Amino acid sequence: MTIAKVAVLGSGVMGSGIAAHIANAGIPVMLLDIVPKDAPSRNMLAEKAIEKQLAANPSGFTHKNKAKLVTTGNLEDNLDWLKDADWIIEVVLEDLKVKQELYHKIDPIRKKGSIVSSNTSTLPLHVLEKGMPDSFAQDFMITHFFNPPRFMRLLEMVKGERTRKDAYEEIKKFADVKLGKGVVDCKDTPGFIANRIGVFWMMVGLLDAIKLGISVEEADAVMGRPLGFPKTGVFGLMDLVGIDLMPLIAKSMLATLPPQDPFRAIYQLPDVVKKMLEGGYTGRKGKGGFYRMNKDGGKKVKEAIDLKTGEYHPVRKPQLESLALAAKGGVGALMTHPDIGGQYARAVMGKTLAYAASLIPEISDDIYAVDNTMKWGYSWKMGPFEIIDKLGAANFSKALQAEKFPVPPLLDKTGGKPLYQVADNKKQYFTARGDFADIPQTPGVWSLADKKMGAKPVLKNESAALWDLGDGIACLEFTSKMNSVDPYLLGLTEKSIEAVKKGFKGLVIGGDGDNFSVGANLMFILYAANMAAWPMISDVLKQGQRTTMALKYAPFPVVCALGGMAFGGGCEFLLHSDAVQAHIESYAGLVEVGVGVIPAWGGCKEMLVRNLVGLPQGGAMPAIAKVFETIGMAKVSNSADEAKDMKILNAASRITMNRARLLPDAKQLCLTLAENYTPPEPPTLYLPGPTAKAALMMAVDQLVAQGKATPHDVVVCKALAGILSGGDTDITDTITEQQLLDLEYAAFMELIKTKGTLARIEYMLANNKPLRN
Repeated sequence: MTIAKVAVLGSGVMGSGIAAHIANAGIPVMLLDIVPKDAPSRNMLAEKAIEKQLAANPSGFTHKNKAKLVTTGNLEDNLDWLKDADWIIEVVLEDLKVKQELYHKIDPIRKKGSIVSSNTSTLPLHVLEKGMPDSFAQDFMITHFFNPPRFMRLLEMVKGERTRKDAYEEIKKFADVKLGKGVVDCKDTPGFIANRIGVFWMMVGLLDAIKLGISVEEADAVMGRPLGFPKTGVFGLMDLVGIDLMPLIAKSMLATLPPQDPFRAIYQLPDVVKKMLEGGYTGRKGKGGFYRMNKDGGKKVKEAIDLKTGEYHPVRKPQLESLALAAKGGVGALMTHPDIGGQYARAVMGKTLAYAASLIPEISDDIYAVDNTMKWGYSWKMGPFEIIDKLGAANFSKALQAEKFPVPPLLDKTGGKPLYQVADNKKQYFTARGDFADIPQTPGVWSLADKKMGAKPVLKNESAALWDLGDGIACLEFTSKMNSVDPYLLGLTEKSIEAVKKGFKGLVIGGDGDNFSVGANLMFILYAANMAAWPMISDVLKQGQRTTMALKYAPFPVVCALGGMAFGGGCEFLLHSDAVQAHIESYAGLVEVGVGVIPAWGGCKEMLVRNLVGLPQGGAMPAIAKVFETIGMAKVSNSADEAKDMKILNAASRITMNRARLLPDAKQLCLTLAENYTPPEPPTLYLPGPTAKAALMMAVDQLVAQGKATPHDVVVCKALAGILSGGDTDITDTITEQQLLDLEYAAFMELIKTKGTLARIEYMLANNKPLRN
């Protein structure tokens, strides 16, 4: 069966979020909810839910037009719509009676073979399907999404003894390819995998913080980036999820957990939390939680609660030696340090990692599945078993023994061996049987790390490397800090172009990093400017222009694999490629004005080309104004869909929903383009010249009058207007790409010598946000 239409029953935060994300995949979806009493519209709940998804920042939709794929209705008037649904997702109250009553209503209506799933996170599948006929149970499963569905990669799936294998596999494939999910097969156990471990971790994090007397700010600093966890830590996460949910989640867990489970022994709701809930401090959705925003002298001040007194105080930056050492020495340095930060890390992670290890094979037979679950569901950089491997399984077992904690049987079996290894260029994991097995590869999914295993680069320097992906396709990997573009990276790109000419069919630019590229190396630019080394800056500008133009007119296809951020110079690489294979969560834009310069590696030129080609000779001004706004306001796409609107992605570009499939998809696109490939023809452009520049500056003057543009904004925008208008050209004259590149070069060299631009670069490097000077 092909999933061509989906129905979501229940339009709460999760239901509407799931519906929005299914629409993001281009699939029509019906969203139904109950009929509210005395409401002006019987579909009001579903309608309002979609409005909230659109209004949220960030939105649940990757593009506002995707909302048109959602049809809203209600569970009284529109149940007959379900006969057209291939997949029906139930997301109603976590109440067994409510769910089963709904199942009995929809079963006679749904078409034969349609799949029904529940988004439950607390009710076991065998309880949900109890009393339902075989015809229903065969099509029934659990699909547990994580909030928000657009951004959280994890999908936990559970099948029952009666679930059809083909139905289960169909949803797995759809969730992987179409929805971009990392699917984990879970056993029908309480909390499945992510929440079974995650809830335990949060509870231990709360109780041990109180026991040790560590502050909320210190605890979150420890349970955050040093361990590879989100900066919310434990307390920030509880505020985000909702503190009022803690007792409810605990109640559902305690109702189904095995009698000997360690969660039963540790769970308690501390007095400080009880008082917070009584006072309406439920987290971000309430008056505040462990953190709150308060006003002091008209200014907002972030405060944190004292876990002993229950009083709030202004947030204090932690000053722990363990945190400073962890930045260099990693997890091991943190967990062995004697200060309170190290004590807290040992206490919380010791219990959590031991708990996770003790649950093999109860919740999963495979440690890699557990690690993936915590990475995809809780955004941990490493899963629990990867962390144990960092510490050393033998060292961790000794530490547990020293604290008189039982060593989980799995760790006993290792005999000092690691939990992960590479053998015959394949990644392997330690099994519950006590041996190693290959980590299975999903068809069509591989990473650059997989291709690099046991291989040598074709070319390499300190900022980039060229790899052979097979089938005649090479891959240029950026390896500089945050993939920033510097002379070394540009130099290797030029060398790579020559290497691909001689031995490959095409070139993919991309890698496994979180981001494509944050743009030019500002530290290099600032250093050269402060030294008045203008020839050095001149050289890198010309090198960048030479490189991007060489990519554009190479005798082979160039495909950029875009994931995460592509700013400034990184975006200019995209603009000069034949196509972009973009992950749906891609954020691209020419943001140079934020640091007081303009795109000078062909960004202005290429945006003009993409917006002007095909327009009549005298109709350029609206397109020029659009490019001026896009670059002048440093607009960044909020998704790959929006990048298409902005023309950062061209007509040949494609979108990948699953990040794990990005490089394979980019390689396939490159192979397709390589068939009978010919480089593009140079464009013929007509630009209005000084009249256009005057019109653009009038718009800037209006922004100044409204207080929306600063003095240095005017300086930068004047330089930008000079480029986009074509300089001293006339609408009857053609203008070449090289002439536009020359205008970019001249404008950049002029701006980099101004105090306002240097101040912007310094401020950005120090504060990671633009200076409004």
